[in-house]
Amino acid sequence: MTIFTKIINGEIPSYKVAESDCCYAFLDINPLVKGHTLVIPKLPEPEADYIFDLDDELLASLMLFAKKVAAGIKKATGCKRVGVAVLGMEVNHVHIHLVPMNSERDMLFTNPKLSLPADEMAQIANSIAQAIDPV
Repeated sequence: MTIFTKIINGEIPSYKVAESDCCYAFLDINPLVKGHTLVIPKLPEPEADYIFDLDDELLASLMLFAKKVAAGIKKATGCKRVGVAVLGMEVNHVHIHLVPMNSERDMLFTNPKLSLPADEMAQIANSIAQAIDPV
């Protein structure tokens, strides 16, 4: 069982941004920029770790869910765009990075990660959650 499945199951706390029947979005605890969010599918065991191994229906649902979350991130943060990255090398569970961008440099995964206090993370998650149209 991956750390992301444990987050979905409530075994590990997260800064939840949105949830649907098939997907879950939460703040990255080591963000590139404020508002960096992870979007994951709720998967049965064993979890898929490669996005293109998902069946077509779940892949489509995941992308549509990510689109709604990205709109909320853009509204809440005031960024110019929300960048999308699918790396999948650090956790063996399909996940999409949604990164608020004001320049292309904001998407460089080699940049130092932020360390934000819990109250600020909670405030960011709440502001994004409130900016998302119902999912």
